[in-house]
Order: sequence, then C-alpha cells, then structure tokens
Amino acid sequence: MRYLVAFLIVAVSAFAQERDFLTADETDQVREAQEPNARLLLYVHFAKQRLAMVQQFLSKEKPGRSALIHDALDDYAHIIEAIDTVADDALKRKVAIDVGMKAVAAAETEMLATLRKIEETNPKDLARYEFVLKTAIDTTTDSKDLSEEDLHTRAAEVATKEQKEKADREAIMTPKEKEQKMVAEKKESESKRKAPSLYKKGEKPPEKQ
Repeated sequence: MRYLVAFLIVAVSAFAQERDFLTADETDQVREAQEPNARLLLYVHFAKQRLAMVQQFLSKEKPGRSALIHDALDDYAHIIEAIDTVADDALKRKVAIDVGMKAVAAAETEMLATLRKIEETNPKDLARYEFVLKTAIDTTTDSKDLSEEDLHTRAAEVATKEQKEKADREAIMTPKEKEQKMVAEKKESESKRKAPSLYKKGEKPPEKQ
C-alpha cells in the first residue's frame, strides 16, 4: 500500500508539473492564425526559436543549463508534432497547403542538420538531455519525410488512416452505441438536406419579374 501511495504521489506531481509547449502569447498567435498555411509558418517560426535557444544555452557553461536545454528540445518536438497535426487536418478538409509545406520541408531539413550537429559535438552534459534530443531528431526525421511527400499521396494516406480508425472504433461499440450513432448520423444528414427557410408554412417566395 505504501508503494502504491508513493507511486500516486509521484504521478500526480509529474502531471501537475507538465508544461505547455507554447507560451501564452504564442498560443494566442496560433488562435489568430486560422488559415493552415499561416499556422504552419507560425509553428516553423516557433521551432526555429526553440533551436536557437538550445544553441544559445550550449554556447555558455552555466549551472542549470541542461534543464533549460531539455525543456527547449521537448517543446521543439511537440511543435513539430503540431505541424504534422495541422497538415493532416488541412488535408482531411481538402485545404491547399502547398505554400506551408514547402516552407516546412525546407526548415526541417535545416533544423535536422542542426540537431544532428549538436548530437555529434557530444556536449559534456549530454546525458541529461540525450533522450529528448534523440526524440527531437526522430520526430523531425519523420515529419520531414511527410513534408516532402506528394500531398495527394499523403491526403490519400490520411483518409485511409481515418477510415481505419473509424472502423476500429465501431468494432468495439456495443449494439446500443451503434444504434445511437446511426440515429445521430441520420439526423445530421436530414438537417443538411433541409435548407433553412424564413417563410411560414404554406408561404412561397415571390415570383421573379
């Protein structure tokens, strides 16, 4: 029991200390950038800022720098993941993101080289942030591969993945849940077919002259 209590305390403490990977100001900027290309460019800007911070921390040997490097790399990896999410969501909605993805691919090529150079220089405190550095490298590598992929091919892959996830969710539904889902989909379909009208029952729009 004591071990279980200790584990729960550690888990709750870790959850409480979980940080947002964007600052409050950056979050506001993302909300304002509703257009996918603009949002992609914004995330690229944030990712470059985090890497610049890492390089700045590495340039000076100061107490506590390893923690700062760790957090900056962790934030960076989450930003790269956000880029992939924005791109996939746009492709699902059939929104053109050619401009944004071109910028992402170029930036990720440059940032990946920077990350690998950091790893190769083998800083003396590398052990303290080696895991997040490797995560950042792997995340950027995967994202770069996606960014350089033909958008039509990626869109098809995203659609296939979405269909599979939908089928998997439906496979574990109870009969009652499936029935409720069908009713909800039927109502939504009927709602879309019925065009809203301001005319009362029996009224007709005036004939065109």
